Amino acid sequence: MNHKFCSALKLALVLPLLAALTAPAFAQQQRWSEEKANAWYAKQPLPVGSNYIPDDAINQLEMWQAASFDPKEIDRELGWAQGLGMNTMRVFLHDLLWKQDPDGFKQRMNTFLEIAARHHIRPIFVLFDSCWDPNPKLGPQHPPIPGVHNSGWVQSPGRAALTDPAQYPRLKEYVQGVVGAFANDPRILAWDLWNEPDNTNDSSYGKEEPKNKVELVLHLLPQVFAWARAENPTQPLTSGIWRGDWSTPQTLPPMARIQINESDIITFHNYGWPENFEAAVHDLQQYHRPIICTEYMARGVGSTFDTILPIAVRNHVGAINWGFVNGKTQTNLPWDSWQRPYVLEQPPVWFHDIFYPDGKPYREREVEIIRKATGVAK
Repeated sequence: MNHKFCSALKLALVLPLLAALTAPAFAQQQRWSEEKANAWYAKQPLPVGSNYIPDDAINQLEMWQAASFDPKEIDRELGWAQGLGMNTMRVFLHDLLWKQDPDGFKQRMNTFLEIAARHHIRPIFVLFDSCWDPNPKLGPQHPPIPGVHNSGWVQSPGRAALTDPAQYPRLKEYVQGVVGAFANDPRILAWDLWNEPDNTNDSSYGKEEPKNKVELVLHLLPQVFAWARAENPTQPLTSGIWRGDWSTPQTLPPMARIQINESDIITFHNYGWPENFEAAVHDLQQYHRPIICTEYMARGVGSTFDTILPIAVRNHVGAINWGFVNGKTQTNLPWDSWQRPYVLEQPPVWFHDIFYPDGKPYREREVEIIRKATGVAK
């Protein structure tokens, strides 16, 4: 059957279902006004933190499933974050965790929030993610592939759910179940609804991706915002833009336009040189909303703490770097390890991450820079 016809037919089936699923949501809370968003931001310390997963978890499922959830390790590592003055962590969830055990998942989220609160950290929770393996499976996760960056990270929803409209009610239950359970919880900073939604993973899993993935997510993402807003959360909603021309609203790619227009606060990713980072900040200031960079810091391509953090502080932009502790995700290795695994030799510099598994900093000077940015060290 013709591929374009299949895609059109699939979307024709999907759109009425999405409309039915979200019809009541549009009567609920609307996107925050600029005034409300800026008033909220004025009450926060400058958000500084890391994308966080404990060193003994290869992906979101291993972090959160009952058999491998590790409160002691989380407590130990968030203590290191507190020592840096970090006040937030960006933490990924997964729809299959809700499908597996919604009550247990909520309990473990609450345990995580209790630990984080003890360390004065308010996380940003990420609900969906289009990056890396499109075929997630519950249960024990495979060990890291030697020498490969993020070799076990999984997408949410996976390919099977994204391409099956019959599973969309389950995704709605997940979004509303999680957001609804914690909608009034002051321990949470914000909700990041979809990480890099139009990422097709061309350098890793591209051949396993649905051909119409971007089309499907373009139609699903606004509904995800509507589902979350129907729970009337007291925390802002966002989805971070990560590629394209942001200089004017007219030049935004279609996915970024949805992300900007639906988000209460503006979030973005940037792994570029400092001048590129600052240009991105200036582009996003035209929207007159709080700005948080939810991914930066890749030493091998020019994004470093010493160059980026001062720009963020000067512009009152939140800064959440990728990678906290060097563990099973192996994100100290660069992206090109998918083409050339670092087995016989290590890269000359760590790509991401701040700490060794024993809590020793990779670079003492970086720790000093972070502490200065957070006000721990004057």
